[in-house]
Amino acid sequence: MKDIFKLFSVGILGGLVVFAGIKLTEKPIQNNQQSSDFSSSKNIDGSQKTQFANYVPEVIANTDFRMAAKNSVNSVVHVRTIIESKTAYYNDPFMEFFFGKSSMQQRIPQREGMGSGVIISEDGYIITNNHVINEGDKFEVTLNNKKKYEAKVVGSDPTTDIAVLKIEGNNFPYMAYGNSDQLEVGEWVLAVGNPFNLRSTVTAGIVSAKGRDIGILDRNQKNGLSAIESFIQTDAVVNPGNSGGALVNTQGELIGINTAIQSNTGSYTGYSFAVPVNIVKKVVNDINEFGMVQRAFIGVSIKPIDEQLAKDENISDLNGVYIAGVSDNGGAEDAGLKEGDIIVKVGAVIIKNIPELQEQLSNFRPGDNVSITVKRNGEEVEKSVTLKNRFGNTEVINKKEATVFATFGVNLDEVSSDLKQKLNISGGLQVSSLTSGKLKRAGIEEGFIITKIDGKSIKTKQDFENLIVDKKGGVLIEGIYPNGMKAYYGLGL
Repeated sequence: MKDIFKLFSVGILGGLVVFAGIKLTEKPIQNNQQSSDFSSSKNIDGSQKTQFANYVPEVIANTDFRMAAKNSVNSVVHVRTIIESKTAYYNDPFMEFFFGKSSMQQRIPQREGMGSGVIISEDGYIITNNHVINEGDKFEVTLNNKKKYEAKVVGSDPTTDIAVLKIEGNNFPYMAYGNSDQLEVGEWVLAVGNPFNLRSTVTAGIVSAKGRDIGILDRNQKNGLSAIESFIQTDAVVNPGNSGGALVNTQGELIGINTAIQSNTGSYTGYSFAVPVNIVKKVVNDINEFGMVQRAFIGVSIKPIDEQLAKDENISDLNGVYIAGVSDNGGAEDAGLKEGDIIVKVGAVIIKNIPELQEQLSNFRPGDNVSITVKRNGEEVEKSVTLKNRFGNTEVINKKEATVFATFGVNLDEVSSDLKQKLNISGGLQVSSLTSGKLKRAGIEEGFIITKIDGKSIKTKQDFENLIVDKKGGVLIEGIYPNGMKAYYGLGL
């Protein structure tokens, strides 16, 4: 019994000695340190540092969004879109079969849409989404101070889903532009808007990805231009009503316009998408200066580089954009770009995919010179490309000309002197290309030379616009084909 007691006593004494040694060598816990093992960090083998799952890095713990929020909420407005009541006509097969009436009318009551907008100047210019104001008849803007203003549409661009509104007044709180090209994945951002009519709501998240193409915008625009999607993806909470609101960096600068969510429910389920502010700035400037966006083109057809294309064309790197074809007389052909080249840079910006290429080109106007770097036979080649408009020249397109293209689906060129002499005509405009539009539906083919509209001679594009754009009812188009065959087309307007 005594032996057992001695052994027990020796064990207790040994434990006390070890405990005292640990306490003597342990560093004291500072006031700003937590003593819980669940927030500590440990070194393994004296080199690799690991953390428990709920560890909060110092950079996040010290991030303060209060100033960014304060600088943002007064510049973000609530946009109320009013669609007035109207009579809609539709075809009813039942009524047509029994009563011989195919056209029925239905009274559509007044409707309202809600969204957000961002004031960008002290004199009341506001950015929002095109889909926020689309089909609207009246627009009401409410500021964070509860003051209400009637807004007018300055212009819109469905291809980027951006619109510009204007309210009358001065000294409005406005938000400064940031630079979306400098935005990095993992960077903290705020989403500011009016979800579910909850005014001036601020949420936070990080940039999850850049250059996202989610296929939400109309790919077959009536104006003949394809949509540009190169969204900033974030996990900041965005819900219906946030559209047109601000995506803001921690300095309180505007770096995107919140536009869409990816959801099976219609509400936020994890990811939201914003138009980068560098695209927005260009759209706004073009609308204010020209009344419409001036799109610039390289003059190529392109393909994304996937594993199959890489295998077929012996491409080792999947980054970049593959040139599948070069347009005649386009900027790319003039600069010496070739089919099979891979675009890897626009200026100093590295290009990994088609959305990134579209985003960078959207910063330019027709006539601008831009440095395009391509990979050819494994070597990088830099070319200076003069960008052109959709009609193949470097001129700025006016709104009326764009309306002609959107409505009639036609691109018109002057007739060459040789062709005029051959056909014995003094003027006219030649149809150089057609898309789905009224001229194509009337049976007009490419190459046709329009010489008269309703008996009046046509010599310039201005003549064509003046005689056909605002005309009601119908017109008679006269002309001749390059082979000498004359033709007449009746066109309903």
